[in-house]
Amino acid sequence: MKLVVGLGNPGRDYVGTRHNVGFELIDRLATSLGWTSKDADFDRQARSKFEGLAIDGPAAGGKALLLKPATYMNLSGRSVQAAMAFYQCTPADVLVVLDDIALPVGRLRLRGSGSSGGHNGLKDIERALGTNAYARLRIGIDPRPPQIPQVDYVLGRFTDEQRKTLTPTIDRAAEAAIVWMEKGIEPAMNRFNAGSEDK
Repeated sequence: MKLVVGLGNPGRDYVGTRHNVGFELIDRLATSLGWTSKDADFDRQARSKFEGLAIDGPAAGGKALLLKPATYMNLSGRSVQAAMAFYQCTPADVLVVLDDIALPVGRLRLRGSGSSGGHNGLKDIERALGTNAYARLRIGIDPRPPQIPQVDYVLGRFTDEQRKTLTPTIDRAAEAAIVWMEKGIEPAMNRFNAGSEDK
């Protein structure tokens, strides 16, 4: 079982915000895998499970679970830990998708492990799992303007210009997740870390 976790905050107030690009990736990935149609709503089709919303199905010659934790960002580890325990996943079976304020919109960065980089969702997952040796896919949301507090920026919505770049980036991020499931972290890194700034 491969586990792809998109980080974000539940509820209508957070839909479309920069901090919720992980949720957007899960929506797109479910469509790419043929589990939902383009007009379908992941949240309506998903089951309430593992303190989140989840859909599982066939992928990469095996099975995968797509998960949106409903714990709010700072407690994401509880949801990830519950899903891993149920399916007896190892950290190598997990890909966490999140926003990254240090990367420009249009840029992806895949890593097989690493620090949280100050991201509260990753911090809590590392705390819950006792390791940082799980894959993570960071989606750039642009550095915040100096006059805007970080919390206001990440909980704000993308500008129209940012959204134009982000939409194809989410498509590419879904491809990256599928390559990770099928071939592993190294082939996915080689393919999607290079040239991911093309707009």
